[in-house]
This record gives sequence, C-alpha cells and structure tokens, in this order.
Amino acid sequence: MKSEIRIIGFDDCPFDKFNDKEVKIIGTIFRGGKSLDGVVSTIIAIDGIDATEKLSSLIQTTKFRPQLQAILLDGITMGGFNVIDIHVLAKTTNLPVIVVMRNLPDFQKIKNALTKLEMNDRFALMEKAGIPIKHNNIYFQCAAISKDEAKAILSLTTIHADIPEPIRIAHLIAAGITKGESSGDA
Repeated sequence: MKSEIRIIGFDDCPFDKFNDKEVKIIGTIFRGGKSLDGVVSTIIAIDGIDATEKLSSLIQTTKFRPQLQAILLDGITMGGFNVIDIHVLAKTTNLPVIVVMRNLPDFQKIKNALTKLEMNDRFALMEKAGIPIKHNNIYFQCAAISKDEAKAILSLTTIHADIPEPIRIAHLIAAGITKGESSGDA
C-alpha cells in the first residue's frame, strides 16, 4: 500500500439535539495521514435517513474523487441517529468504507433507544455493518475491504492520536466552525 494513499474522513459538527433540524458534515481529504489536501461539506437531517445518500453524492461529485482510495467515518451514525449504510456507501462510491469508534458501543442501549423512538430499521443497519473489530486503541467496522487492509489503512493514517488524521482533523474543523474554536477531544 502506498504511504500517500488518498483517504476522505468524515465527522459531523456539534449540534443542539432539541432545536437543530440539520447538521453540517465535514470531510477532509488526506494523503496518508500526513498531508491535508482538501475539505468538503454537506448537510444532513438530524435523526434523518439521508446520510448515506448525501455522503455518496458528495464523494461522487467532488473534484477529489478520482484520487480517493477509501472512506473513513467517525461512527456509523451522524446527526444523531442518521445511520449510514456502509455497504450501500461502498457500492455507490466504489470505495471501501471503514467506520472508526473510540469505544465499543453499548448495542443493547442503542437498540433500546431506537426501539423507543420506533427506529428499529436503523439498528438493523448497524447490525449489518458487522461486529466491531479492535485495532490498537479503537474499534472499526468495514465494507468492501478486508480486515487486514482496513488495519493497514488505519495504521497508516493514525499519526497524532488514537484516531486517523482524516477523522481527527474533520472533527477539529467541525468544532471550530460551530463553536468558534476546537476542543482538545479529537
């Protein structure tokens, strides 16, 4: 694998779950984990069902698309419970998808919350993504890529923290544009 493989990483901006209807999603394009080449964004509905389509459309229409080799996501949900179907995203973009999680989710708690909100179909998408795999200090799920290849991409792009640089920098940008400055939790 080339050390300067082009990766796009996404994170959502902070939002007020009681008042906001939409949230901006920030994507950063990196060469490996060392060089930021670009930033993209889109908007999705909070607790909506449009994240997969919006990310797919953004990726397919960005000028960076011809160089991209993989998609990294900060979690399988964005904007609350707007669940990304990683298999559909991989198929529509023709790119492998790696979902990164800092901690192992409490799936029973998530399932209970989604059942209470009558969003059971969203939990099915989470299950479809597979059981999270531990790698160093994070967990991941993947689509259209082997576990070993996903681990190689994660190792290549993880430089300054436990999470890959494309996600870490997307997180910092998202916090900075929403709150006026980023926090140290990326």
